[in-house]
Amino acid sequence: QVQLVESGGGLAQAGESLRLSCSASGSSFVFRANAMAWYRQAPGNQRELVATINSDSSTNYLESVKGRFTISRVNAEKKVYLQMSNLKPDDTAVYYCNKFPPRPYNWGQGTQVTVSS
Repeated sequence: QVQLVESGGGLAQAGESLRLSCSASGSSFVFRANAMAWYRQAPGNQRELVATINSDSSTNYLESVKGRFTISRVNAEKKVYLQMSNLKPDDTAVYYCNKFPPRPYNWGQGTQVTVSS
């Protein structure tokens, strides 16, 4: 069983930065072999894919966050990070990490990011 715990969210003003962290645990989870991703869900919207990082650390981003967000991973620590810069009010959402593609049973509580204008 994999457990994913997100942290680092909070309140920010437009233009500011936040860094989200995701810690993975589970004795059978070979973290380094899995593609991971950050997702977000804004009120009234469906959850959307924000960024992915493959086992070889190649990355992909939602068009609207390209150039502002950076996903990274530290396999030895079983952690995935999302550095968010130049935040915009449209980035307000609950942010989740999960495998890519996501596994339904792996969704954690997420971390709330609120960006004020």
